[in-house]
Amino acid sequence: MARRKLIAGNWKMNGTLASLAELDGIAAAAVANPGVDVSVAVPATLIAPAHARVPNLAVGAEDVHEADSGAHTGCISAPMVLEAGASFTIVGHSERRGDQHETSHDAFMKAAAAHRHGLGVILCVGELEAERAAGRAERVVQAQIEKSLPDDAHADWLTLAYEPRWAIGTGRTPTMDDIAAMHAIARAKLRQMIGDTALDMRILYGGSVTGDNAAEILSLDNVDGALVGGASLTAAKFVPIIEAAARVGGR
Repeated sequence: MARRKLIAGNWKMNGTLASLAELDGIAAAAVANPGVDVSVAVPATLIAPAHARVPNLAVGAEDVHEADSGAHTGCISAPMVLEAGASFTIVGHSERRGDQHETSHDAFMKAAAAHRHGLGVILCVGELEAERAAGRAERVVQAQIEKSLPDDAHADWLTLAYEPRWAIGTGRTPTMDDIAAMHAIARAKLRQMIGDTALDMRILYGGSVTGDNAAEILSLDNVDGALVGGASLTAAKFVPIIEAAARVGGR
């Protein structure tokens, strides 16, 4: 089944107003490669100006709180980012799970809140290096999907992202066989949970994706795009990944 490739950037805690100039080249590449969906999640302070600068590019939030409002100092809700111009959010990112000790249940609640307000969701799962070394990677990812996936999950609004936590920002990637195997396992788990509609759901790979390795990764079965961190900060590094996705096409 052919699924459109999605190349999603995640700027993390990087960027100022001056950085938004990079979005011009990224937006132009999105127009030049209409067969690929392109989106960028930026820090909350940049959502509104980014949306104003490139209204035709999907701009997202890097996280949302599970509550709509309340005494949650420093947090930001789905209604807030939606009002600022976000069309999607990332939940369950490896750095949130690690640095902020978020659980799969937290990701579940955040995804549900985002969907309740009409935001698209990229839901992240992935194992630690020690878990892979112990032969538990598959079980860990399956359990995260089971505990994180909202009850009404559907390809219309939710995308899964597999990102081995030891590959984030390290320059290291799993073997192509390992990536393909984990994406197949994720697809099977989704199908077990939501039936054949899982065949329409995109599964992204995240973890040290670059213009040099993107085509090989994106050619794998069940790899429907990439969640890109550091390489999404500049058009010079992000655009080659978009172009690689366009060459590979849906599969």
